[in-house]
Amino acid sequence: MTAAFMDLVDVTIVNIAIPAIERDLGASFSAIQWITAGYALAFAAGLITGGRLGDIYGRKRLFLIGITGFTLASALCGFALSTEMLVASRILQGAMAAMMVPQVLAIVHTTFPAHERGKVFGLFGAVVGLGAVSGPLLGALLTEWNLFGLEWRPIFLINLPVGIAGIILGRIYITESRAPKALRLDLVGVVMVTTALMMLIYPLTRGRELDWPLWGHVSMLCSPLVLAAFVVYERYKTRKDGSPLVELSLFRVRSFAAGIAVQLTLGVVMGVFFLVWTLYMQIGLGWSALRAGLTGVPFSIAVSVAAGISVQQLVPRFGRKVLQAGALTMVGGVLIYLWTVDRVGVDITPWQMVPALVVMGVGMGLIVAPLTDAILSEVPREHSGSASGLLNTVQQTGTALGLGLVSVVFFGAMPDGAGDGISGHGSAQPGAEGAPAGDPEVMREMVGNTFGEAFLNSLGWVAGVLGVIFLLMFLLPARPKQHLEGGGSDESEPLKEPELTHSGR
Repeated sequence: MTAAFMDLVDVTIVNIAIPAIERDLGASFSAIQWITAGYALAFAAGLITGGRLGDIYGRKRLFLIGITGFTLASALCGFALSTEMLVASRILQGAMAAMMVPQVLAIVHTTFPAHERGKVFGLFGAVVGLGAVSGPLLGALLTEWNLFGLEWRPIFLINLPVGIAGIILGRIYITESRAPKALRLDLVGVVMVTTALMMLIYPLTRGRELDWPLWGHVSMLCSPLVLAAFVVYERYKTRKDGSPLVELSLFRVRSFAAGIAVQLTLGVVMGVFFLVWTLYMQIGLGWSALRAGLTGVPFSIAVSVAAGISVQQLVPRFGRKVLQAGALTMVGGVLIYLWTVDRVGVDITPWQMVPALVVMGVGMGLIVAPLTDAILSEVPREHSGSASGLLNTVQQTGTALGLGLVSVVFFGAMPDGAGDGISGHGSAQPGAEGAPAGDPEVMREMVGNTFGEAFLNSLGWVAGVLGVIFLLMFLLPARPKQHLEGGGSDESEPLKEPELTHSGR
């Protein structure tokens, strides 16, 4: 539970502190994207491998290695002296999380008998909800308090006492377990899929800053070719020793293939929205971290409440229609937000944002909780573990891709140079080319309008992608088999919560 809480909080806590990090380190907008995308990318690339390592070498051992590395990487983040050091430390942190997180539910599954797991997953769900709500608030408070003059750094340093407690308790109380028939590692597959993702996301993130060089376009065009080569290699690996990184036969199941597409695009939506939302509130509108953090609380509460209702009451009766209603509800919330921002402008208040955020939160809650059930319901039981790991990997990949797309849909909607100093201190400061010197109120309104227009453009893209998600959901089963049969199997039980953990970001 400690590890799951640390992982979820670490993602939500960072977004709210990004403007403070940018001001302190003088980071470019692409560096800001990498502080969040680097974690997601390393996490995505290592998730399946982390689970496989636990099966081979022992889940307790990998859990302790992961949580120790995560704690040390948090210290490196907290004491980072430059943007480059912070980005590298975040990538290391994501890699360690990829070792730590897959062991959590595997350890629960091997430690507790089936009749006790319901209580454990109830606790797990409570921890997830607590992390989703407390992450932004904790980040805002720690940034605002400026403890010991450390500004944003306590958001990472707070992991140290929590991580140390997790290490000590883990050594004492967790029992070791391994898979009865462990597969071999597919390191070539890991390298190929990571390379393909980097070839797409790196030039996408740096493109605008470098004026979209030719090598960036070539790299992005070649990324699908590397993915195609990865698929060919995975087929060879399956024939050779039956231990591929990705079980390709899963994609013959239509509901799973469609679900992967839904998961990827939903990750893109979340990656785009949460970063541009933070930049808009704190930099465009000039709000404090605490004010921005409190504004997000209604959204988190709405997600948690709707998620509980959807799984327990709605999905058993209405099946796939619940997820589609969630997608349409999210579109409605985004359109309300778009209309409100366009109408009110820079004078918008948190209370004026609340209706749109609550509607969006309800829609997201209707999707994230039952989505795993819908996707895995037709997957063969012997591949349920691989399928669940692949879902989480794809979700993180989508988030990293969405964070990369911020340079296109958000900063790309700004005038040239406006995003180079994203705090608004760059092209908008007195004396800068095209910026009026003097009246701070005029400057505030100019920065607010610039960021507001970019935010509106991003919301338009988010609404469009959610519409695509709604259409993709027609390929999901009308009703998950577990509900048709009146109950889930032993194997399906531990697969429902991890999806809520990572989608709840």
